[in-house]
Amino acid sequence: MSTPAVPVGIIPPRPAWRSLRWIAPLTLLWIAVMYWLPVIPGSGLQTTAHQLVAQMFMAVGLWLGLERTGLPLSQRRATWLVILMAHALWFAVVWSAAIHGVFRLSAVPPLLPLLPLAIFLPVIVGAPLLLLSKRVGQVLDAMPAAWLIALQFYRVFGSWAIAAWLHGAMAGVDALPAGTGDLLTGLFAVPAAIAVASGTAQGRKTAIAWNIFGLADFAVAVTLGMITAPGRFQLIAPDMPSLNAGTYPYVLTPAFVVPGSILLHALSLRQVFRRRAA
Repeated sequence: MSTPAVPVGIIPPRPAWRSLRWIAPLTLLWIAVMYWLPVIPGSGLQTTAHQLVAQMFMAVGLWLGLERTGLPLSQRRATWLVILMAHALWFAVVWSAAIHGVFRLSAVPPLLPLLPLAIFLPVIVGAPLLLLSKRVGQVLDAMPAAWLIALQFYRVFGSWAIAAWLHGAMAGVDALPAGTGDLLTGLFAVPAAIAVASGTAQGRKTAIAWNIFGLADFAVAVTLGMITAPGRFQLIAPDMPSLNAGTYPYVLTPAFVVPGSILLHALSLRQVFRRRAA
């Protein structure tokens, strides 16, 4: 009796996995630093730093992708500016609301669930615009599929939640699923990017699986965050409250990083499926 074979399309090529040899130790070092220096996540430094770097790569990648489309310079410049200005305005609104305590949670919930609104509204508005835009489709067709995936390596920084749980500063019901999910999504971003860069069916399947896992991570984290945080959606009262939930700088993660990352997953899936259809 033969052993059923594992479908080869599910497993990235061996060289892709080798990237974990240096990514995994660096990530463990990061968690250790967060554990020994809890003042870092409390300052918001890591969120601000990795998002600034991510936005820089996003801006450069968008411009390089536009250059590959063959569009006239005026159209490339206009598209680049419109997308970046909309993104900067979105961040400015969220950041201003966060530092003024707009998302702060309390026993008496506001008339509008502002934090869930900040999470879902950008996705509801942005996803159709990005997924149906012909110009965005041109950029995705011209841009290497590995770029959008590798960009989300920053998700490993979400593992600070695990360090907070080890400190007893965050309930395990929130920290472990969210922190572990982000950690794994970030860890496997580089292997998935290397796999999809091969241009094979196996690489495309790996990219699709990685995107689905990343979206599932957010579905679990957002759901648990909503049902454990004080407010109208609370169903579970954890032993300890979430780490300053709703306050700056922690709230920047659910209010900005989460919806932004969801949109990146959506764009990556559109790109991969367009390549397969072609």
